[in-house]
Amino acid sequence: MHVLLIHQLFVLGREAGGTRHVELARHLARAGDRVTVIASPVSYLTGRAHSSGERSGEVEPGITLLRAWTLRPRRQSFPGRVLSFVSFAASSTLAALRTPGVDVVWGTSPPLFQALGALLVARLRGVPFVLEIRDLWPDFAVQLGVLRSRWMIAAARFAERLVCRQADRVIVNSPGFVPHVVALGVDPARVALVPNGVEVDDFDPTERGGAFRRELGIGAGDVLVVYTGAQGEPNDLGVVLEAAARLKDRADIHFALVGDGRAGEALQDRAKELGLARVTFVPPRPKAAMPEVLAAADVCLAILKPIPLFDTTYPNKVFDYMAAGRPTVLAIDGVIRRVVEDAGGGVFVPPGDGAALARAVVRYADDAGLRARHGKAARRAVERSFRREQHARRLRQVLRQAGVGSGPAARSVGGVD
Repeated sequence: MHVLLIHQLFVLGREAGGTRHVELARHLARAGDRVTVIASPVSYLTGRAHSSGERSGEVEPGITLLRAWTLRPRRQSFPGRVLSFVSFAASSTLAALRTPGVDVVWGTSPPLFQALGALLVARLRGVPFVLEIRDLWPDFAVQLGVLRSRWMIAAARFAERLVCRQADRVIVNSPGFVPHVVALGVDPARVALVPNGVEVDDFDPTERGGAFRRELGIGAGDVLVVYTGAQGEPNDLGVVLEAAARLKDRADIHFALVGDGRAGEALQDRAKELGLARVTFVPPRPKAAMPEVLAAADVCLAILKPIPLFDTTYPNKVFDYMAAGRPTVLAIDGVIRRVVEDAGGGVFVPPGDGAALARAVVRYADDAGLRARHGKAARRAVERSFRREQHARRLRQVLRQAGVGSGPAARSVGGVD
């Protein structure tokens, strides 16, 4: 089977960014399939060219990467990002139409523009179209107040309904997304859960991350709280600074915020204003460096703004934390809370509550035994249910089912996990 994946934000793992797709592609290739990925040469996180440049060709056995031209806006503004998305959608569609021997087109959203392009390619080529929903866009943008224009919201929702209803299969990465997709008019039999997860064996819970702790100047007896990932408005890291300010008298508790984003500079300025000497901002690290970073952590942190739709998400970072054998302080409600609490792998605090976050950190700081128990329980849970190879087998099944028959007959195979 030759799978064509159109994904502007695809990264190989040698630099910062989500690695769900390269890891799934590797498992498909190991099973004997071919995967061609059309991606942008520009990093969405930095606006700069990827370290791999604009090189195209086979990057790993069975995986071919094609770089499609993308406009590089001078500023990471909303209009600039939209122009980047539109330019990639156009160039990737042309590149996809020139790619020979494709059996199935795998599109992913957001951004919706590339999903529309993937749908067009599949229909012009007469092959199945499998749509993956990674975020509930535009609803997330509307609830965050990022998208306010009525006509843009209406257009985005029309496009969302169109690609979902036209897809031969719809994949979601969180069970919380299933009701939303079904409400758009998608037959539940065409919806499949391929959840976020982790390459468990990349992480060794017995490691202590000495090099990273030395880099930060963290003493052997000190407690390090680590957050990894984006530093944008949705991530609500101002609440972390509030918690750190409440713990200024605890010389043994340190915070490391690893990553960057549009709110990063403002957060650093705020930390200086508050005199938070034990909060360190660390530039983004590639996924290959995450095992060392998380091995250095005593406690890990996942946080999002208190917005109802965020209760539907399965943040990838939580599964990394669990694979590293570290407890999670979770300031996100909903489906991911059930994963962490059912595993016994962390504690929940109400989103937006800096005082509760500080209390949870102190609880772990003062009880090494609790940290160890919760960390071991978290590791057992991901070993059992969230291995990437398990999810790749499900993905492969969905991609193959999409090609059974044609039209309505093809859409009767499968089901919601």
